[in-house]
Amino acid sequence: MKKALLFAVTTLASIAAFAQDASASGNHIGMIAIGSAIAIGLAVYGGTSAQGKAAAAALEGIARNPAAADKLFTPLILSLALIESLVILAFLVAFIKIPAAKFGF
Repeated sequence: MKKALLFAVTTLASIAAFAQDASASGNHIGMIAIGSAIAIGLAVYGGTSAQGKAAAAALEGIARNPAAADKLFTPLILSLALIESLVILAFLVAFIKIPAAKFGF
């Protein structure tokens, strides 16, 4: 944990040390692309972990009571579809944000 914290602090400090003035850089599209990539990564990580937990809970319920498999199947598929739709929504927001930044939106 200490190594990860040290790595994060060192990385963030180096970004500030090598930063340019706003007038010198003139283009912030790269930072928006990095922010979009981080947003997609976090959304995918959250979505996959949520899907894994939902599937594990459903399979555990089916293992305890096999007669309830029909009652658990529909809510499981519905929840997996909703989780996946949130990941796709995060992708669309990040995908739209990059071209919109070129025009100052």
